Order: sequence, then structure tokens, then C-alpha cells
Amino acid sequence: MIPIVASLLGSLAQNGLTLLSSAIQAKGKEVVENTLGVKIPDNPTAEDVSKLRQLQFDHEEKLLELGIEKAKLELAELQLFADAAKNEDNNVTDRWQSDMNSDSWLSKNIRPMSLIAIFLGYFLFAMMSAFGLNANESYVSLLGQWGMLIMGAYFGGRTIEKLAEMKGKK
Repeated sequence: MIPIVASLLGSLAQNGLTLLSSAIQAKGKEVVENTLGVKIPDNPTAEDVSKLRQLQFDHEEKLLELGIEKAKLELAELQLFADAAKNEDNNVTDRWQSDMNSDSWLSKNIRPMSLIAIFLGYFLFAMMSAFGLNANESYVSLLGQWGMLIMGAYFGGRTIEKLAEMKGKK
């Protein structure tokens, strides 16, 4: 978004002209100007704001329609995000299921081994601190984050796998 339009949107929103601001965000300044048949100043003065308030009142229905289109676009964006997240979850579950069906001992045990390694590292840093040895805080924090990630993936993933098995048996 170019700075002039961003400044205009901020000014409109600040002055309570949210319908006009939403319509400009949804369709662009030129489209709104052409639709309403007016020129909207980039830096509205107090007098311009008063005229724009009347314009918003006179064209409230049209501005609402343009704002609804913006909301529909945002909703479609959210749906795409949700679909992508669901697809990602399905792919992870599929990879884990293929790991479990593999003949390789390592692929079947890499998740619990990773979890154990993170716990051991975290325990090592805790013992170092207990005996007065300096444990770098960033390493402890990093191990904690990895531990949360791996625990969430391991235990959450196992729950998903078990639910998928139960659903498959029905």
C-alpha cells in the first residue's frame, strides 16, 4: 500500500469514516471515487472530513457493499490458510505413518530418541546450574523450545495417529 493511501486510511479511520476507509481498502481509492463520483483528497482537512462524513452518510449502502466484498476476500484468505494448515497436518501424519510402516529401526524410533536427547540436554544444563556451573541461558531457552516442539509433535502426533487408526477401523 502506498504511503499516501495509508495516511488517508488512517485519517479516515481516525475521523470515524470507517465505511469509506473499508471501501478504499477493498477496492482502491480510484474505484471508490469513480463509484461515488467524487474526488477524495489525500490529506483531508476538517472541512473535507465534514464533506466526507456527509458523503459516507449519503452512500452508506454502496460503501457497505464494497466493505462486504473486503470481508469476503479476508474470509477466503482465512479459508485458504485453514486448508493449508489441514493439508500440512495430513502430510505430517502420513509421513509418520510411513515411518512406522518402515523396516528401519531408526525411522520408527527417531521421535522418542529426539525427545530423550532433548530431555537429557535440558537435565544436563539443570545439573550444571545446580552445581554452580554457568549454563548459557540461550542454550537452555533453545532446548526448552525444542522440547516443547518435540513433545507437542510427538504426543499430539501420536494422538492423531491413534484417532486415525480408530476411524480407519470403523
